[in-house]
Amino acid sequence: MEYLAEFILFLAKTVTIIGGLAIIAALVAALGQKTKKMHKGHLEITQLNEHYEHLQTDLKQALLDKDQLKKAAKEEKEKVKLEKKANKKNPDAKVIKPRVFVLDFHGDIKASSVKSLREEITAVLSLANAECDEVVVRLESGGGLVHSYGLAASQLKRIRNKGVKLTVTVDKVAASGGYMMACVASHIVAAPFAVLGSIGVMAQLPNVHRLLKKHDIDIELHTAGEYKRTLTILGENTEKGRKKFIRDMQDTHELFKEFVKTEREVVDIDKVATGEIWYGQKALALQLIDDISTSDEYIYQKVDQFDLVQVEYVTKKGIVDKLGMAAESALDHTLMKWWGRFNSSRFFS
Repeated sequence: MEYLAEFILFLAKTVTIIGGLAIIAALVAALGQKTKKMHKGHLEITQLNEHYEHLQTDLKQALLDKDQLKKAAKEEKEKVKLEKKANKKNPDAKVIKPRVFVLDFHGDIKASSVKSLREEITAVLSLANAECDEVVVRLESGGGLVHSYGLAASQLKRIRNKGVKLTVTVDKVAASGGYMMACVASHIVAAPFAVLGSIGVMAQLPNVHRLLKKHDIDIELHTAGEYKRTLTILGENTEKGRKKFIRDMQDTHELFKEFVKTEREVVDIDKVATGEIWYGQKALALQLIDDISTSDEYIYQKVDQFDLVQVEYVTKKGIVDKLGMAAESALDHTLMKWWGRFNSSRFFS
C-alpha cells in the first residue's frame, strides 16, 4: 500500500510540474509572439592539428630551457623553409592532406543529439572525398527509444551510402540503441573497459487498477481498433492485451537483430542478441568491435597524415526554447529518479 501511495504521489507531482511549466512556457510564447524569429544554427569548426600543436608548444615552454627552445624553433623554421622551397620548385606537387572529420554524439533516452548530427553529416558529405577522407564519430550512449535511435543510425548510414569511410569510437558505452548506431560503421574502435552490446528490447509499466477499484474509482478507456491500446497504467489489463504487447516487443527485437546482422555480418547474432553487455576485450572476441583503443589514441595517430577537423552544429536558443528545455530537463530528471521502479510503457533498446 505504501508503494502504491508513493506512486500516486509521484504522478501528482509530475502532473503539477508539467502543468506549471506548460503555463509559464505558454505565457512567454504569447508575449514574444510578435518578435519571434527563426533561430538558425551554425557550424563550429575546430582544427585539431592546431590544437595538438598548441598543447605541444605549451609543454615545451614549460619544460625546455632557453637553449633547447631556441634549437627547436630553429629546426621548425628550417622545416617550413624547405617546404616552401619545394613548393616553389614544383607547385603541382604540393601535397593536399586527406581529411578526418570528427563528430560527437552523446545520446540521451530520446537521442536528442540527432538534431545536430543530421546537420553535421549534411555539411560533411558536401565536402568529403570518398576516396581518401574519413568520418570519425565519438559515440557515447546507453540506448533509449527504438524509433529515435533508428533515426540516428539511419543518419550514420548516409555516410556509408556515400562511400565515405565511417569509424565509430566508444570510450565508455555504446549499448542497445547506442550499439544500433555503432554497428553501421565500417570500423568500430572501443576502449578496453567500454560497454558494448545489450542487443535487446525492454518495456515496463506499473498498473494501479486494483487500488482504484478498491476506492470505487472507475477508469474508462475507449479505443477504435482492437489493439489500439494493449497495456495501460490505470485501466484493467487483459491477458489478450498482455500477449499482444509481448509479441510487439519480440517483433521489435527481431527487427533489431536483423539490423545488426545486416550491418555487421561478422557477428554471430544469435550469440550476442541476448540483451547482455560486454566490455571491450570480450566484445572484440565476439567481433562486436574491430579494435581496442581510446578515441584520443585513434585520432591522434593520424595527426601527421591527415587534416583533423572537428565539426559541431550549434543552435542559438531563444528564451522560449530555453524555458522549454528547462521544462523537459526537469521532467526527465523527475522520471529518471523513478526509472528503476516505473519505466515507460514504450519500448526501449
